[in-house]
Amino acid sequence: MNSKVLGASTVLALLASVGALPAPASSEPRPGPARALPLGAAGLTETRSTRTLQPGVTLTRIVRGADAPALAWTVEVSIPGGATSPDPDAPPTALKDRASADELTAAVQGYGFDARTENVTTPAVADYAGGSLGWRVRVGRFDSQSAASAELTRLRKSGYAGSAVYTGWDGNPADRGPWRIDVLTIDPGRFRGALKASYGPDLENREKTGELAASAGATAAVNAGFFVLDPKAGAPGDPAGVGVYDGRLLSEPVNGRPGLVIRDDGRHSSVTRLTWKGRVVGRDASRPLDGIDRVPGLIRNCGGTDDDTPTSLPLHDVTCTDDDELVAFTPGYGSQTPHGDGVEAVLDTRDRVLELRSPRGGPLPAGGSSVQATGSRVAELTALAQVGRPLRVETALRDGNGHQVSPSPATSILNGGPELVRDGALHVTPATDGMVQPGNASFYYGWVHKRNPRTLAGVDAAGRTVLVTADGRSTDALGLSIPESAAVARALGLRDAVNFDGGGSTTMVIDGEVINHPSDAAGERPVGDALLILPGRN
Repeated sequence: MNSKVLGASTVLALLASVGALPAPASSEPRPGPARALPLGAAGLTETRSTRTLQPGVTLTRIVRGADAPALAWTVEVSIPGGATSPDPDAPPTALKDRASADELTAAVQGYGFDARTENVTTPAVADYAGGSLGWRVRVGRFDSQSAASAELTRLRKSGYAGSAVYTGWDGNPADRGPWRIDVLTIDPGRFRGALKASYGPDLENREKTGELAASAGATAAVNAGFFVLDPKAGAPGDPAGVGVYDGRLLSEPVNGRPGLVIRDDGRHSSVTRLTWKGRVVGRDASRPLDGIDRVPGLIRNCGGTDDDTPTSLPLHDVTCTDDDELVAFTPGYGSQTPHGDGVEAVLDTRDRVLELRSPRGGPLPAGGSSVQATGSRVAELTALAQVGRPLRVETALRDGNGHQVSPSPATSILNGGPELVRDGALHVTPATDGMVQPGNASFYYGWVHKRNPRTLAGVDAAGRTVLVTADGRSTDALGLSIPESAAVARALGLRDAVNFDGGGSTTMVIDGEVINHPSDAAGERPVGDALLILPGRN
């Protein structure tokens, strides 16, 4: 899409491009499909309002289908989610084969419920054929959430699990909305601030996007990559994928998954698939690393080494394990490295070994680092590390073409997935990025197929970085499926785009205020990292 119309009418965008647009701007109806987002039925009313936050940075709010009639609520019968998904956004097991669904429907009907079996079909994307995902069982159609919740209570008393769901979240392409989407656009030609990733005081703890924005004095911010949430999966807050901050690799990639590469000046942003290699180098030998700044043995979202269980391929919201690991720790990890069986080589600021401690875990010297070993790797580290001698950690990132990526101190890289748009065309990759899980169609159903709050990022043909949040899980904002997210990204003119963490994590902060509606009942969720837009230098 031409940069003059991105996020507003032609006149508004022309004004914004020269910094003449006041804040806030007026909204205007935009019916019809010609310039509208490809969401829901054709001809829906769409309004857009744009304001300039600082030179080169605009915020556009898009509301589509605000006058949509209410849809029905229903009760979806389910069984609890698996133990591999402690994330509160992880969907329950909701789909079955036809015979099992019919059997469950008949059993629920036997208790006097108005139950039905429905087939769920999903569209094809770049690396997944789509078609039927399975069959779900639902009970009743209700005019309100309270009525559906009352039926759910009655269902539970009969011994069944389930949830009250709004049918607008199903992803029916004929729905009339509403959708509420906020778009931040950073034009490098006029931008004089800084575009930076932040994880807060340390990697091992979570902070709210608003807190990260406030501590840095940011004009605007959005939540960013996936992260560990449950302590059983690692250190809560630790990026679950690549994390480069101020040019430093502090979290290894989920091998092959995409990341957003940005620079402080907002120029040359890109979406790149990344792999990595690391090694520990002693005086006469070296050994390969398994990870950076994470709890040894726990690989969130998988995509690690060949000896990881159950897979070395990406597998989203699953924690793979490996009893035999070498993991390096930087000063950014936290106040103490993880405790446990094994050995740890503690290094000073000149990478000299100060001590070998066992069991592993404890504080690091100021500016120091360490390497931890577990299982069979203990002997390897013990042989490499000699007190008083250097022990270097070397890492290398590579892009999808195998070329080395050498971040400068002005570079940040944030993890994401799946890819949404490549070279201006829809390119949705849930299978490659681990969202298609064998034997668990319910995960795809809840995470990819259904509408949820989403955070997206990418770059348009004019080289502008674009950050998008879409509210969801309410009757006032339906959210987006992953295919819809890709369609929105392309409609906004993005040449390349990737999905960031969404669900309850989706947050946009402007001038110290959260402007979207986070879906968690408790409000804004603490996250692993955020992408910040900092004001220009005076």
